[in-house]
Amino acid sequence: MFQVQELKVETRDGTGKGPAYQARLKGLIPAIVYGGTGTPENVSVDSRTLERHVEAGHFLTTLFLLDIAGKKTRVIPRDVQLDPVSDRPVHVDFLRLAEGTTVKLDIPVHFHGQDVSPGLKKGGVLNIVRHTMPLSCPAEKIPNTIEVDVSKLDINESIHIDNLNLPEGVKVLLRGRDFTICSIVAPTSVIEEQRAAAAAASGPAAEAAPAEGAPAAGAAAAAPAAGAKPAAGAKPAAGAKPTPAKK
Repeated sequence: MFQVQELKVETRDGTGKGPAYQARLKGLIPAIVYGGTGTPENVSVDSRTLERHVEAGHFLTTLFLLDIAGKKTRVIPRDVQLDPVSDRPVHVDFLRLAEGTTVKLDIPVHFHGQDVSPGLKKGGVLNIVRHTMPLSCPAEKIPNTIEVDVSKLDINESIHIDNLNLPEGVKVLLRGRDFTICSIVAPTSVIEEQRAAAAAASGPAAEAAPAEGAPAAGAAAAAPAAGAKPAAGAKPAAGAKPTPAKK
């Protein structure tokens, strides 16, 4: 479950690139606090302190209690901009959270029990369908992660959203179907063997034997019966004497 982290910030005068650049030169990260009934406030956060929170993980789902000149304000980070070269934070947006506020978040999904899963022990592969879960959460009950236990999952078995126990008041934003979180599928080698066996079983049947009385394929046509007259207009075979016409 969530943990509120205390974070001391300083008020910051001015807006735009100039004041933000000056703040970074002093080892501070410019930030803004907005939302609720108050007006937006420009603040600065110590860069090292902020980097530790970002590197710890779950930064965008962590509640903070900002100390702004002695006034405590509960917030949650809504966006953190990173430098494209150094990958360090350069700006943060904080959203105020009053009592009873509900916030929509993408909560990361964590899987455990892989070491004892019967399906994985047989060589199956864990197919992760949802890495994050879109949830509507009360500000007081924001989970850091959604934990999924796969310790009893066998091959061709799966876990759906209805199989999970979410914290009280937390609701899934995807509606209309019991969508899959993960499943265990057979390894690729087994699937290929099954496909090859199915293809062999459903292959073309052996060629049927020729019908009775029909010449075998490639056999020469039978010679005409003795004494049979050639068809009208037919030429005699090579070397054969023509039959004299009757008078």
